[in-house]
Amino acid sequence: MHDHDSHYDSSCIFCRIAKGEIPSHKVYEDEEVFAFHDINPSAPVHFLMIPKKHIPSLAQAGAEDAALLGRMMVLAPKLALEQGCNPYPDGGFRVMVNTGTEGGQEVHHLHLHVKGGPRPWLKG
Repeated sequence: MHDHDSHYDSSCIFCRIAKGEIPSHKVYEDEEVFAFHDINPSAPVHFLMIPKKHIPSLAQAGAEDAALLGRMMVLAPKLALEQGCNPYPDGGFRVMVNTGTEGGQEVHHLHLHVKGGPRPWLKG
């Protein structure tokens, strides 16, 4: 854990959630990744996956982050099933990464939204 302290931003709410300084409904945690329920879910299953390392957005991710981001993508389907998403192909989930103001990013710490569960998908 100490090797990530240099990448910790005390002013960042997601850094503080990953450290346990702000309570969250945790879904998963390992050395590099923290996942927790979205506070304002927009689907029956809606959780966020974040790297513990403070990467402001996908635009700042570098080649050195490729393995970490790959791990997060491979972990997403496992956590989605554990959280109640139905299996592929009839079930499934969505992974979204909002980047920057025009991309709808609100918290400037890279995060993957994982959303799913039985529901009619809204168009538009």
